[in-house]
Amino acid sequence: MLRVENIHTFYGLSHILFGVSLKVGQGEIVCLLGRNGAGKSTTMKSVMGLTPPKQGVIKFKGQTCTGQQPYRLARMGIGFVPDDRRVFADLTVGENLEISARNFRQDGWNRDRVYDFFPALGSIDNRRAGFLSGGEQQMLTIARALMTNPELMLLDEPTEGLAPLIVNMLEEQIASLKQNGMTVLLAEQNLEVALRLSDRGYVIDNGVIKYQGTKEDLRDNEKVRDKYLTI
Repeated sequence: MLRVENIHTFYGLSHILFGVSLKVGQGEIVCLLGRNGAGKSTTMKSVMGLTPPKQGVIKFKGQTCTGQQPYRLARMGIGFVPDDRRVFADLTVGENLEISARNFRQDGWNRDRVYDFFPALGSIDNRRAGFLSGGEQQMLTIARALMTNPELMLLDEPTEGLAPLIVNMLEEQIASLKQNGMTVLLAEQNLEVALRLSDRGYVIDNGVIKYQGTKEDLRDNEKVRDKYLTI
């Protein structure tokens, strides 16, 4: 479903990604692992068109989409959950969802289905997003992306800074997305959560993919974990 081929991404004159390549098959959850500053978020933003690569090719469902505007990628079927959440603080939970609704389908995601998925949001429908806890904001950010009815979901550090109970709940819900046919690229520092959720994974360090393999490979390769993932 997603193929990233040899992309090079810059912030101004700073070269951040160096020939990053990865692929995500339909129905897979694939994790992108790495320390803070390794290039995970930049990879996600490159796919979503927020920091378009200067070199390389990105394909979604076989169609080249390199450099497309983010709103066009959303219409194509890519959902994005940024690491900084970026909820609309002055709007209510319901309004955040309303303005995000896209790609309407009879069996797709709507407000009622989102509230079934995250029941806690339904009870605070009229609360302004700026007054939500970190966990509630993270649920809202994922719910907002679901309202675009994506085929591919980009999840950037969804468990960062959250309490263990919220992390466990989000892990269960992300797993259920796969069971419902969603394809997911997951950037995550929490190695245990990532490996429980994922089919395969990539390790990135200093903007370069250093390792790729199944979750069993990643779990068993202590040398790779020590070199690229531990603090």
